[in-house]
Amino acid sequence: MPPFGLLAALQFLTRVPIRLRSEPDLARSIPWFPVVGALVGCVVGAFAVGLMELVPATVAAGLAVVLGVMLTGAFHEDGLADTADAMGGWTQERRREILKDSRHGSYGVAAMCSTIVLRILCVASLGPAAAFAGLVAAHTLGRGAAVGVMGIAHPVPSEGLGADYSRALSPVSAATGVLASLVLSTAAVGWWIAPLALAAAAGAVVVSFIAQRAFGGVSGDVLGAVEQVGECLVLIVVSGLAMHHAVWWT
Repeated sequence: MPPFGLLAALQFLTRVPIRLRSEPDLARSIPWFPVVGALVGCVVGAFAVGLMELVPATVAAGLAVVLGVMLTGAFHEDGLADTADAMGGWTQERRREILKDSRHGSYGVAAMCSTIVLRILCVASLGPAAAFAGLVAAHTLGRGAAVGVMGIAHPVPSEGLGADYSRALSPVSAATGVLASLVLSTAAVGWWIAPLALAAAAGAVVVSFIAQRAFGGVSGDVLGAVEQVGECLVLIVVSGLAMHHAVWWT
């Protein structure tokens, strides 16, 4: 039977119908977030590879990305959209108010649509092997980057799931989650892990820096933005690497 922390992470991050016998301690499940990312990446990647044998690559990529959004309930896309909308506020207090608003404005919709289109284009440019490996790495490193930010960045001075988990997350747990994302991604992409990890880390640093200045800290929505930016950057780098190199296991 899978560990309880993994089941709790699956229940929280996906729409997979999982029933737990007791209330999960989500703070302890955070190190499992990259593992959930790897599982989602495997499902989406395998779906994309299978469809590439039946339909054009662009169609296969589009359907695969949509499947990923459905599996996660657009969880991270929603965080990115809320963060983008909040950036339109004139003061830090106003930005925090917008961040808590569940409605999406033009900035949020544009950001969400942009990441979906960008991911489709990247996956469509890849062959089957690179598409599978890239999707696994993107989903894994994106969530690993979010875990890393949770362990380092200062949370927003208000209540919320992201802020609460950041305060409860120990440095050891955060490091465990980041290490898990690196190990799992390395298994998929081999030496490509170096530039891919740097891309995800760079995105996490930039987003968290902007969030610190804009909101006074990092919230759950910002963590969703970190994951989305990391996922997109990883796929962009994969598309470039695949032009000149083959995946290690092919």
